[in-house]
Amino acid sequence: MSNEIMKKLPEDVIIYILLRFSVKSLLRFKFISKSWYTLIQSWRFKNIHINGTTTTNNEFIIFSRSFKKTQGFKNVLSINSSHDHNDLVLLDLDLPYLNFTRGFNELVGPCNGLIVLTDNDVIILFNPATRNYMSLPPSPFVCQKGFHRSFKGGIGFGFDSIGNDYKFVRISEVFLDAYWGPEKQEKKVEVYDLCIDSWRDVTADMDQQFPSVFSNPSFEILHHGIFHWYGKRDRIYVILCFDISTEIFHIMNMPDSCNVFDGKCYSLTVLNRLLTLICYPSSNNDLNQHTMDIWIMMEYNVHHSWTKMYIIKPFPIEFPLTTWRDHLLLLQSKSGLLISYDLNSNQVKEFDLHAYPKSLRVIVFKESLISIPKRGP
Repeated sequence: MSNEIMKKLPEDVIIYILLRFSVKSLLRFKFISKSWYTLIQSWRFKNIHINGTTTTNNEFIIFSRSFKKTQGFKNVLSINSSHDHNDLVLLDLDLPYLNFTRGFNELVGPCNGLIVLTDNDVIILFNPATRNYMSLPPSPFVCQKGFHRSFKGGIGFGFDSIGNDYKFVRISEVFLDAYWGPEKQEKKVEVYDLCIDSWRDVTADMDQQFPSVFSNPSFEILHHGIFHWYGKRDRIYVILCFDISTEIFHIMNMPDSCNVFDGKCYSLTVLNRLLTLICYPSSNNDLNQHTMDIWIMMEYNVHHSWTKMYIIKPFPIEFPLTTWRDHLLLLQSKSGLLISYDLNSNQVKEFDLHAYPKSLRVIVFKESLISIPKRGP
């Protein structure tokens, strides 16, 4: 279709046509004419694009995996470019950060097609579709003499729909070293606002006792504008929630059968747009004595709506990774391989993708045109 014909079409029709193309094509189309550049760069078009229907053509998977070296780990970031769920075609990405670290990298997201890559010290905001990225500034917080800091849980990330801004949240505990006196402990919550490029403190108060938060990469997810962590309070496992817009914490309880005595580990994900809890046997338990149970919260934040939807005969895994196309569970095996479990057919498939045990991280994301600002020097 020629540019002259396109000029005569109503803008809504042009948008409808452009939405059929990939982000890679749209980035090229910006240079066809000034009007196209203005349209594709507009917030209206980007918003329509990210909120459009997700299809197999605009949904991709990003992998972070580690390989043991003499000192530390080599970390590799890859995108699956195949639309066939029976096959993987990986394209390695080159980011000038976090290629070699002392531990595993974490992936957080997605949120509007954006993903966070971090080792807790360095935090990178990344758009896999456009390849744009930025490194967040370090927190200005410095422990006083005699104190040390311990990060609890991973980096929270999401979009503030009220303030129209992206935010990051980090929970830590500050301890007084025993050498300096009786041990003291204080919760510290920091929020980074992308629009002002700055960290600030947030009060960690809540109506209930603040739980202990534990790092669990397969549990930490964004859903309904709320970020979720794995917590424990009074010997009860809980879900700690943080509303990205209101910056208020609250707690959700797991199903009543989930407790410290059930011999299970827990993973949180989203299945058919509903919050989903996967309970699977720990490595210390006999697989023949336990099942993998999948609970779905049919109504968000309504405890009695937890419903056990699947009971699966377990097989040896490190932990669940994510869900794909609402019927595939992606998991890492004990040997480090990526495997999938089809909830419809009960079929288990092993992929030719290997990583150091417990290092594989996977996120399914939809392509986005959302731009990432460049930080000043």
